[in-house]
Amino acid sequence: MDGDYFGAGTKRGSEELMSHNPMVTNGTGLSPVLQGEVNDAKKVKLDGGPNPPSRVVHIRSLPHEVAETDIVQLGMPFGKMTNVLVLKQKNQAFLEFQDESAAVNMVSYYSTNPAQVRLKPCYVQFSNHKELKTDASHSFQNTNAQAALQAAQVVQGGPGGEDPQQNTILRVIVDNVGYPVTLDVLHQLFSRYGKVLKIITFTKNNTFQALIQFSDTISATTAKVSLDSQNIYNGCNTLKIDYSKLTNLNVKYNNDKSRDFTRPDLPSGDPTLDQAMQMGGMGAHAFGLPGGMPMGGFGMGNPGAFGATATRMGMQMPQQAGSSVILVSNLDEEKVTPDALFTLFGVYGDVHRVKILFNKKDNALIQMADPHQAQLAITFLDKVRVWGKNIRVAQSRHAIVQMPKEGQPQDAGLTKDFVNSPLHRFKRPGSKNCQNIFPPSAVLHLSNIPPSVTEEQLETWFTDYGTVKGFKFFQKDRKMALIQMNAVDEAIHALIGMHNTQLGENSHLRVSFSKSTI
Repeated sequence: MDGDYFGAGTKRGSEELMSHNPMVTNGTGLSPVLQGEVNDAKKVKLDGGPNPPSRVVHIRSLPHEVAETDIVQLGMPFGKMTNVLVLKQKNQAFLEFQDESAAVNMVSYYSTNPAQVRLKPCYVQFSNHKELKTDASHSFQNTNAQAALQAAQVVQGGPGGEDPQQNTILRVIVDNVGYPVTLDVLHQLFSRYGKVLKIITFTKNNTFQALIQFSDTISATTAKVSLDSQNIYNGCNTLKIDYSKLTNLNVKYNNDKSRDFTRPDLPSGDPTLDQAMQMGGMGAHAFGLPGGMPMGGFGMGNPGAFGATATRMGMQMPQQAGSSVILVSNLDEEKVTPDALFTLFGVYGDVHRVKILFNKKDNALIQMADPHQAQLAITFLDKVRVWGKNIRVAQSRHAIVQMPKEGQPQDAGLTKDFVNSPLHRFKRPGSKNCQNIFPPSAVLHLSNIPPSVTEEQLETWFTDYGTVKGFKFFQKDRKMALIQMNAVDEAIHALIGMHNTQLGENSHLRVSFSKSTI
């Protein structure tokens, strides 16, 4: 799962700065000058550079996963920082101090003690700019930078500080849950703000809660400032964050409820009664714990790898247990293609790989992004009629779908990897995935319709898949419409055939099942 997995509001860092911010692109602020500097950096000597002292420090050769907190932590010992800008695509950053003397101390220190960010050596030199001119009206677009600077002030004893010694552990409550929360999702999200050491999750008063311990106060404070009141997914899973009074978390077991990332050697422990109930009464052996082989349907691989492998699959709720891979059978082998299955199953989750079985072409394995999405696909598509046959959808005993090895000629395009497809519906922030998952229906929701396309044209195209019984544009937004087919299986064929059809220079039609009627 990468960055754009999380919902609106949690990813307004440098990528967005680079792509949308007028301050960076149209010359009202940083860009043209900085751009020159980024290019010059390649020619600069590595000894602090030829630039005269400035209160702006230029840092290069950063790791790809660098965050604003990493840069602020580099500068923390030297004095008060007033601005930070991370250019992820360039692996570079700029840090502005209130006083030039602080910048001089920083460059001087790191010239003899090479700087490291996330274990990668990087270079620190003066910038050829005297200040970072950021247009105040756009500062909201760099909320990560503001949060990191604010956190540094708190830790350095500025305004707004509880006792910073207590601030490495956050207590997180997830409200308005529309999508299961897993320890791994939390780890991925909070790790953006610094090194997460330990996580304990639990349910209290019917609310999902977690305690998250960071390696340092600035990371914890930045995560709190950045994520409090934000949604993990659009419109749901709201985070409420405050500081815990604890100073250290005591994690006894590495499993789906608790994890100490500094101690991979910890046992996974026996599932408590509560966990056993959640997992449908299956004991520890179901997860391939020591002393038991994985049971069918839980193809986790190596027994005993529960702490490492199985938990990565995120098992928080009963239906969450198990694999991300599903087996689809009773397909029409004349009509089935990896792309058709990618489109249909992509309604319920992000499809990573599809393999139509070479010696049994009415069967296919589909690897979804996570076990929850696999479960959604099973729930909504099992026994549904596709290409004239009722397909069966069940959990597979495989943990992943293997790609064919190089030089295996017999595959003939039956296996396809879609991990980097731009057509995933669920990974973009702002996709309304929580609210808009419906069972297959005769009524389809169309969106992204360009103004030039008429009702008649759409009806004509959809007639290729069956009888169109009704059509209406949305009153408020003509880019969207509902179209009703004669039967559910016709709508399914239409969705497979029409989703992502290019209708205009930059617009591809989006087709979903709808719960509305016309």
